Amino acid sequence: MIKEIKMRRSIRKYIDKPVEDEKIIQLLESAILAPSGSNTQPWRFIVVKSELSRQRLAEVSHNQKWMLSAPVFIVCVADIRCRIKENVDVSLNENSPQEELKQIIRDTSISIGHILLEADNLGLGTCCVAWFTQEEIRPILNIPADKYVVGIITLGYANETPKERPQKTLKELIHYENW
Repeated sequence: MIKEIKMRRSIRKYIDKPVEDEKIIQLLESAILAPSGSNTQPWRFIVVKSELSRQRLAEVSHNQKWMLSAPVFIVCVADIRCRIKENVDVSLNENSPQEELKQIIRDTSISIGHILLEADNLGLGTCCVAWFTQEEIRPILNIPADKYVVGIITLGYANETPKERPQKTLKELIHYENW
């Protein structure tokens, strides 16, 4: 699978072709197979095809208009209620101190990785976008304040083949036994 991982690219141009529902379901099935701490499975997904919703999501993502060429967005949400079960008010944003928030972001990020790799396997292009604030993005899709939007995956058939980007070497990044 290392060959496929090396070949995966972030796509920012898509052809005008709908993504089959079966492929979207297969992507989401791959996501829910991700590991999570204590098997809490905090991930939730919102499949967005509506042009108006996609426009609004692109606007709050620093007006990244290229996103609109993708026919589908998958909004990836982390649900802290898998770890905080008691009925207490929780409102999450980028500065929230809850240790559980870090755990659900970690676990949901793993599921996002599954989607990105499975999409490539299915001949689809993706890009993960996370340049927004919780306060701006949640109202668009009626996401409650106790949920945290980790990212938006743009999804479609690629209309570009980006070149390989430079990668740091293992020697630059890996330590053994200690720092």
